[in-house]
Amino acid sequence: MNWPVRIGINPISWMNDDLPSLGGETPLEKALAEGREIGYEGFELGNKFPKTGPALKAKLAEFGVVCVSGWYSGHLAEGTVADEIVRCREHLEKLKYNDVQVLVYGEVAGSIQGQIDTPLSRRPRFADDAAWKAYASRLDDFGAHVAATYGIRLAYHHHMGAYVESPQDIDRLMSLTDPAKVGLLFDTGHAWYGGASDPVALLKKHLPRVIHVHCKDVRPNVIAKARNEGWSFLKGVINGTFTMPGDGVIDFDAVLRTLHGGGYRGWLVVEAEQDPAVAPSYEFGVKGYRTLRSIIDRIDSGAVR
Repeated sequence: MNWPVRIGINPISWMNDDLPSLGGETPLEKALAEGREIGYEGFELGNKFPKTGPALKAKLAEFGVVCVSGWYSGHLAEGTVADEIVRCREHLEKLKYNDVQVLVYGEVAGSIQGQIDTPLSRRPRFADDAAWKAYASRLDDFGAHVAATYGIRLAYHHHMGAYVESPQDIDRLMSLTDPAKVGLLFDTGHAWYGGASDPVALLKKHLPRVIHVHCKDVRPNVIAKARNEGWSFLKGVINGTFTMPGDGVIDFDAVLRTLHGGGYRGWLVVEAEQDPAVAPSYEFGVKGYRTLRSIIDRIDSGAVR
């Protein structure tokens, strides 16, 4: 029986929302056409996509792809659940109309991920246990609302430059939140950069919580330089900290074997923030797709166990 996963991609390979200078001139239609030609079945969202559910579905249908999910900028680290419920409505209605199953929740309150001159060492941190517990409680409440109101599960995206960055942060958040209300978006690249030199070990620890996966590779020499010289997240992106699966050091055979063994069913989303002038979108999109597709095919044939 074939493993029921689908391969999608994030448009950040063609155009970067945080750094519009990276591919900002690229039309959405070019990304959609090339992604479909490569073999991707769906796209996560970006700023150039239509803003309403019907318009989004129609645009994606033109190119034979579907909506995988879309990043949601959350503020629960410093805000209230009531405010978040109001803020999320338009985005969640758009996702629901497009039959999306998970919400990519990225915490942006206090985050420095979009500040090109701020070193990652200055990322926000919770002051004490009480602050951690209060945050987890708000996430639980918000995740329950998203599921009950829209039928969509909250997938928490650990991210460089934010409150939840390191493996220890992920461990703590997962221990404090309700598995029925808060799922984990496991991002291989952010896991490695955040301190998990063996992302598979971290994945195994939290496998039952994983409901969405971002597949990005890393260039350790660039990350070492970024750490040593105190770079910002975006400076690292410009200089190539991330790359496509198959172009770095992460063992995606082991990652996908682990997901398969744990019964994961969902999307594998290729997402690698790079400068398309240096890493051509189509060429690297092909590399990412073929890397994952070949592993999935071998898993389905029984060659990878």
